[in-house]
Formats: sequence, C-alpha cells, structure tokens
Amino acid sequence: MLPTDQQIKNLHQKYAKTDADLTLIYTHCQIIEAIAMQLLDKNPIKDIDRNLVHVGCLLHDIGAYDVLEDGEFVQGVRHGIIGENILKSEGFSETIWRFASHHTGVGLTKKDVLDQKLPIPVADYTARTIEEQFVMYADKFHSKSNPPSEAPYFCSFDWFHNSVQKFGADKAAKFDTLAKLFGKPDLVALSKQFKHAIKNA
Repeated sequence: MLPTDQQIKNLHQKYAKTDADLTLIYTHCQIIEAIAMQLLDKNPIKDIDRNLVHVGCLLHDIGAYDVLEDGEFVQGVRHGIIGENILKSEGFSETIWRFASHHTGVGLTKKDVLDQKLPIPVADYTARTIEEQFVMYADKFHSKSNPPSEAPYFCSFDWFHNSVQKFGADKAAKFDTLAKLFGKPDLVALSKQFKHAIKNA
C-alpha cells in the first residue's frame, strides 16, 4: 500500500530540523512531482505506475534534511543512502526506499563511487525500474543545491546536459536517452507556477 500525501508530509515534518529546511526540501519534492506529472500528461507511458511515481517524487529527498547544517548542504551525496535508511526504518518496502538512494545524477555506479571518492558505501545506485528512471530524470530539472547563497531554480535541458558532461560523455548520453524516452518539461509554465527562475545553458 502506498502512503497518502498527508503521511508523506508528516514524514517530512518529522525529519526536518527547521521550518526553512522543510520549505526547501518539501517544496523541491513537490516541484519534482509537478514536473513528472506534466511529462506524463504530455507523453503517457504504457505500464508506468503513475501513483508510484507520485510517491517516489515526494519521498526521494527525505534524507536531505540530515545533510543540511545551518541551511547548507554538507556532503550532500550522502542524502540518498540516508533517505534509504529512513524509509526502511519507517517500514517502507524496497519499491519505495530505492527512490531515495537511486536518483542521484543519472545513476551512480560502483566505479563512480570509487573514482570520485564519494562518502557512501561502495555499490551501484542506478535506477532499475521505469518509475525509478522517471523520478531520477524529473529530478534533474530543478536544483536546490546551494542554499542559502543561491535560491532554488529550474534547470533547462541544455544546462543539465552541460553540467553532467563533466562526469563523462556516457553520463550525458544517458541523459539524452532518458529525454528521448520521457520528453522534456515545459519549464516556463512551472517557473511561473512556483516562482523559481530557470537556468539555461
């Protein structure tokens, strides 16, 4: 059984240290959900569980509260595995907790963890199901990475494509593949709705 929106909000309130942290993370999750639903409305995908995508979007960053210190992210890459552990402790199944640990970038491999010396257990953190891939992809179009010095913003396709290229041509190619599969969101409409700016290439 999937959690209700109220149960999800209660979880965010439980793990947020401050009201500002809650606003930052929970709003980001709501924006990713809006991006995902817009994409699905424009390009319905056969056999995708829309309700599971909805929940995955709203819970994917539940671990981000633990890497916020005085409003700044510290070793933010840890938020995925922290979120996985939180969701496990709350009794959620693997179907749910994998959204937390398997959405970073376009997927982290064991090689990525080792090569980049990331402060997380050495493992593959790549999206497996169509729903995981979809949430991971939608997440790339909005950033909250640099609080409090920089307000959250939408990321254009070209902006993220250029950004991910520094991690290798294979990462950019994977992002291209996801875009062909899922389409590109209308960020102008979402920017007006949420009043966040858009970063272009």
